[in-house]
Amino acid sequence: MSDAKDNFDMEMSSGIAAFEAKYFARASEILSPLADAGNYEAQYRMAIMAQGGLGMVVNALMAYKYMKSAAESGHAMAQHGLGFMYLEGECVEQNPPKAAVWFRKAADQGLAGSQTTLGMLYAEGRGVEKDQEEAQRWYKKAGF
Repeated sequence: MSDAKDNFDMEMSSGIAAFEAKYFARASEILSPLADAGNYEAQYRMAIMAQGGLGMVVNALMAYKYMKSAAESGHAMAQHGLGFMYLEGECVEQNPPKAAVWFRKAADQGLAGSQTTLGMLYAEGRGVEKDQEEAQRWYKKAGF
């Protein structure tokens, strides 16, 4: 059992290293089976590569599938990314109320970018009821 876990950890580390070094084709090759096996870190990176056409042809459906799966697993950056997909209508039909739900999940985990975006949504009344007090509360949490 330990050998399998060690191999998995090594594959994951290699995939992340390739991703961070911008060897996206290699990262995709390594991370794809891990993402398909349900690893949310691999899913998040595969979503970014599929959305941006990094090391592969742009694939909006794959990007959404992996981003949503990683977000549902509790990955804060994936929750933020899924929020932006819904907010901007990228890879999925635009839906500001759903965007606000995902930004809140990431914001509740302390992600300052999501806290700031949530503040902006409340300030503008985009996807949520306009509420300046709530906007200020989120901006303050984000450090503004």
